[in-house]
Amino acid sequence: MTKKGKLIIFSAPSGTGKTTIVKHLLQKDFNMEFSISATTRDPRGQEKHGIDYYFLTPDEFRTRIDAGDLLEWEEVYTDKYYGTLKSEVERITSQGNNIVFDVDVVGGLNIKKMYGEQAIAIFIKPPSVQELKNRLLIRGTDSLDVIQQRLDKAEKEISYADGFDHIIVNDKLEQAISEVETVLSDFLNV
Repeated sequence: MTKKGKLIIFSAPSGTGKTTIVKHLLQKDFNMEFSISATTRDPRGQEKHGIDYYFLTPDEFRTRIDAGDLLEWEEVYTDKYYGTLKSEVERITSQGNNIVFDVDVVGGLNIKKMYGEQAIAIFIKPPSVQELKNRLLIRGTDSLDVIQQRLDKAEKEISYADGFDHIIVNDKLEQAISEVETVLSDFLNV
């Protein structure tokens, strides 16, 4: 019988380096597979259904919510839903692989609550909100209005950090990655 995989949850404000850290970890020997989210937004560029996202219509998504098929979900804007299908967790963990989530703070804490000791919740925190603003400005992908919205949201997200199993400050990327690797090695008994 295959040993069931564990759940690894990452949450952080936009621009904190969470995606960079997760991409690095997926290349390490932690037997991890990334959770593919469901969304109602249209595919961008070369994105493919079942590889980048599970693309659903708003009606399909609401039907899945009503059926209890989603582990967590959020309506970010009217009819723009994002969430995690329970079947995605089962697909990955039943093969003995560990599943990695890159989710908002509320979704992350809800997943942790549902799975308890089978899950670890890690919050990646910026050194400061000012440093986060600098990173978002340097990234150059958003308007000043969008950056301010992200910063306002970041302050709210940071207020949830104490609910996570581990808080790792990403001041220097290499150091943050090393800290995450240590936490995961302990959790996964690698």
